[in-house]
Amino acid sequence: MENSENDNHQSPSSSAVVIEHSSSELEKVLCDVDLPCLKRFTKAMWIELNLLYKLAAPAVMTYLINNAMSLSTRIFCGHLGNLEFAAATLGNSGIQLFAYGLLLGMGSAVETLCGQAYGARRHEMLGVYLQRATVVLLLFTLPIVVVYALSRQLLILIGEAPDVATLAAVFVYGLIPQVLAYAVNFPIQKFLQAQSIVIPSALISLATLGVHLVVSWIAVYRVGLGLLGASLVLSLSWWIIVSAQFLYIVKSQRCKDTWTGFRLEALSGLWEFVKLSIASAVMLCLETWYFQLLVLIVGLLENPELALDALSVCMSINGLLFMVSVGFNAAASVRVSNELGAGHPKSAAFSVVVVNTVSLLVAVLVAMIVLSQRHVISYIFTGGETVANAVADLSPFLAVTLTLNGLQPVLSGVAVGCGWQAFVAYVNVGCYYLVGIPIGCLLGFKFNLGVKGVWAGMIGGTIMQTLILLWTTYRTDWNAEVEKAKKRLEKWEDLKAPLLKN
Repeated sequence: MENSENDNHQSPSSSAVVIEHSSSELEKVLCDVDLPCLKRFTKAMWIELNLLYKLAAPAVMTYLINNAMSLSTRIFCGHLGNLEFAAATLGNSGIQLFAYGLLLGMGSAVETLCGQAYGARRHEMLGVYLQRATVVLLLFTLPIVVVYALSRQLLILIGEAPDVATLAAVFVYGLIPQVLAYAVNFPIQKFLQAQSIVIPSALISLATLGVHLVVSWIAVYRVGLGLLGASLVLSLSWWIIVSAQFLYIVKSQRCKDTWTGFRLEALSGLWEFVKLSIASAVMLCLETWYFQLLVLIVGLLENPELALDALSVCMSINGLLFMVSVGFNAAASVRVSNELGAGHPKSAAFSVVVVNTVSLLVAVLVAMIVLSQRHVISYIFTGGETVANAVADLSPFLAVTLTLNGLQPVLSGVAVGCGWQAFVAYVNVGCYYLVGIPIGCLLGFKFNLGVKGVWAGMIGGTIMQTLILLWTTYRTDWNAEVEKAKKRLEKWEDLKAPLLKN
């Protein structure tokens, strides 16, 4: 009996065993030169789609639900009035996404390490990475809270209308507790995803969404707390998600090998983790802030209220559907990092092709649906025929952006799985901030094309970045990436050794 318990303790969970066996089977199929090419491809495709479905579907659901909480909060605010909708959107897109991008980006460092460690079956390291990431992210929330507290002054400083900036700041004040929730949630989320544990997070988010909608309705309309009440409820909902996920990690048998309690070695190697986290944060922040800046720039145009309302609807739709791409991003990162950690170069390369193809097909379908409903889709968010017409006019730009979202975020997920964050950060600086935004401002202000010109320039930057990542991924030596993953894991193992000796 004692031996069976020890064996059980050292083996992965049943679902993890299925994933690992399928992963090993995929590598065997891809390496089997005796199989005819078509049969080998068909069999490999079936295995990979099965793995991808189990990862991507719950991940997409989780991100969609989490985004739906933020989106529903803006809808509640939008039905208070157009000015309130513009303020909530500006507070969300102009300030809140600053924190989201920074902390999610820093969290992607633990995504690389946990994914590769799990693939290499170094399960005990995942809990250490989780705790180390949480400590680092909580420290970085302190300056973010200062930014939140000074949001009104900052928005006015960059030229936003004072009445909109004041209401936006009220909305942002209620999101301060959400920042702390982000710092804990993102490491937990990546920790679970690395083990292909995604359904519990989806169910937790779904249950929280129900609570969120009811409490938001009471706070905004019954109690009359307005914008501040709406954002405070959103913060509360995120803390519910964080608490429930952590309770799952502590109590679930599926995490018994990867979570062994709080560990002292989590406090070692913090500076090395900070450096990796900053590279990850810069990469993802430059992507997240890119279209956030679109909203801020449009706020500087003439008649900013109409332009912001129309763009806010488009960005809300883009943000919601972007969560589908983020789900594929997570799946790509997990699949690639797990395969590299396990020493399966062919499986890693094949996973990249499959996940990008599936994501692009979904994105094209969604873009076609949005175009077909362009004249009525704005009424979900706010009333008025003027705004509806403006949204319909911008829908072609939205459709192009949605299509690009089928590739660009997934390629970024591949980069995270491989640990290319620093390289992608340089690409993002060049394509987004040296090409996309300057051209957008030139078209929007100098050539008087308004929001269309700004958006068109920024689409150009996204296309350039996507093409560079496609070429880089195509030229990748996956055998070399496997060796890099081994060296990375050995380095992080060495960082904890001095503390363990003491």
